Amino acid sequence: MSDVSPTSGPPLLELRGVDTYYGDSHILHRVSLNVEASETVALLGRNGVGKSTTIQTILGLPPPRHGEIFFRGKLISGLPTYDIIQEGIGWVPQGHRIFPVLSVDENLTLAAAKARPGRCSVKYAYELFPRLHTRRRARGDSLSGGEQQMLAIARALVQNPELILMDEPSEGLSPRLVEEVGGIIGRLQEEGVAILLVEQNLHFALSVAQHILIMSKGTILHSGRPQDVASDIRTLQTYLGVGAGAVQGP
Repeated sequence: MSDVSPTSGPPLLELRGVDTYYGDSHILHRVSLNVEASETVALLGRNGVGKSTTIQTILGLPPPRHGEIFFRGKLISGLPTYDIIQEGIGWVPQGHRIFPVLSVDENLTLAAAKARPGRCSVKYAYELFPRLHTRRRARGDSLSGGEQQMLAIARALVQNPELILMDEPSEGLSPRLVEEVGGIIGRLQEEGVAILLVEQNLHFALSVAQHILIMSKGTILHSGRPQDVASDIRTLQTYLGVGAGAVQGP
């Protein structure tokens, strides 16, 4: 997230003073953030502070009770989830959530059926994820955790989004696969895709993001560049519960 000058136009994604409730439970408190085109922003915080709710609120699951959400300058808060996705927002949910009884090919073909125009076809996804091409006839529930995560990312990608919301993409993956996912994020960014990333893996987030947001109790309390966050030991300990060693990774 970076400051936007008066002449630079609106950010790709903008949340303004968003409040989200689940029933009577007030989860997000006046959340404001920006994601610029081709930028990767990581949203960090302890479990249960509202990170995943932020992503779900962008998608209208549920919509914000107060505040506004804009995408490419257009107000999207209040739109149905399908319409929000059609505007150019992809979603890689926590836990993959692929169709387990469908093959890899069927998962991707179904996602691409009503995709926006763009360069990313099923063929392109297979070029990006050659392992999925090898297993294209395998059922989703027969894939490894890493393969399921690749399929979840590929499924979002074939819809040709300008922004992908990723919820814990490194969860449960080996260090080698986490590094591979990081390489994919870097390639997507080079091709102009912006990413809002919710993560628990601090080392991974610092390695792929251009901007870091730290959330606590439904509020964004800290914002900065990865190198500044990595050197702020007090912030790491207070809001993430980690020490300097976590910055270095395994």
